[in-house]
Amino acid sequence: MTLHKEGTASIILALLFGALVNFSTYYFAPNSTWLHVFGIILSAFILIVILQFFRKPLFDITPNDSILLAPADGKVVVIEEVEEPEFFKDKRIQVSIFMSPINVHINRNPVSGTVKYAKYHPGLYLVAWHPKSSTENERTTVVYERANGMQLLMRQVAGALARRIVYYVKEGDQVTQGGEMGFIKFGSRVDLYLPLGTKIDVKLNDVVKGGKTTIATLS
Repeated sequence: MTLHKEGTASIILALLFGALVNFSTYYFAPNSTWLHVFGIILSAFILIVILQFFRKPLFDITPNDSILLAPADGKVVVIEEVEEPEFFKDKRIQVSIFMSPINVHINRNPVSGTVKYAKYHPGLYLVAWHPKSSTENERTTVVYERANGMQLLMRQVAGALARRIVYYVKEGDQVTQGGEMGFIKFGSRVDLYLPLGTKIDVKLNDVVKGGKTTIATLS
């Protein structure tokens, strides 16, 4: 276990906040023991929350072209046939994973292949489970093409708390399954759009692990 690079600024701010809180309690209320204890507990709690949010589990991932791996930790909240309006403009199977603030928020490539399309969209900050969040919230869209020509779309969607989506891939990149493709801060969602007929290996409300859980079997 280590800490993700995206957490550097937040961790520094948490440390500065803690120092400010504790300095203020000792300076303005030098004789108030309960206030000193409260300041220590508050600053420690905030630091622990920030540290756990930006944790980066270390484990080996062996690419497997026959499966689609979960791109994020979280819970499966959508499995349905929908119209994908941005890139494919046809019907696809949507599988959505909701990431709560306590989940690891690293996003991973679900397959190996070529990045055919990558675009960032500014937008709203509706709660991540809102039906319109996939098309109206701040989001990114990344389309992967596997070696056999099959294409699938992954979308990072900001939630009500998330205010920064980061993605590391660009069009033309050759990526490896399980490699980091991005990060979303403080609660969010990832959508996958798969060809009709894809065998889905998870159910609604299943808890999945990024880079570990098999979402679908691929042909």
